[in-house]
Amino acid sequence: MASYKAGDITKASVTDIKPYGAFVCLDDDYSGLIHISEIAEGYIKNINDFINVGDELNVKVLDVDEENHHVKLSTKETIGKTAKMKIKETKLGFKPLQDNLDKWVDEKINEIDK
Repeated sequence: MASYKAGDITKASVTDIKPYGAFVCLDDDYSGLIHISEIAEGYIKNINDFINVGDELNVKVLDVDEENHHVKLSTKETIGKTAKMKIKETKLGFKPLQDNLDKWVDEKINEIDK
């Protein structure tokens, strides 16, 4: 069983994502939470733009609850103050918007006219 202390840098695997943060597994005994404010610098509208379930992350331990084997973590502490995480671009790009924009505009105009 590993033991963690504030300031440690370790690896964690994302197991679940909620609007307020990401739950991670550090090992068989310890789990943790990366609060949305600790994902990256600046405002984060959607946490899913930064991480996905299954991602392996370098994390910094902020606080440890030894009794419950729960750890508070940060990823922004491991990427530095000036680094920014890139949003993963899909292969479709703007194609769905291009394909549907005219149809959506026509639907909205018809809705307004009624």
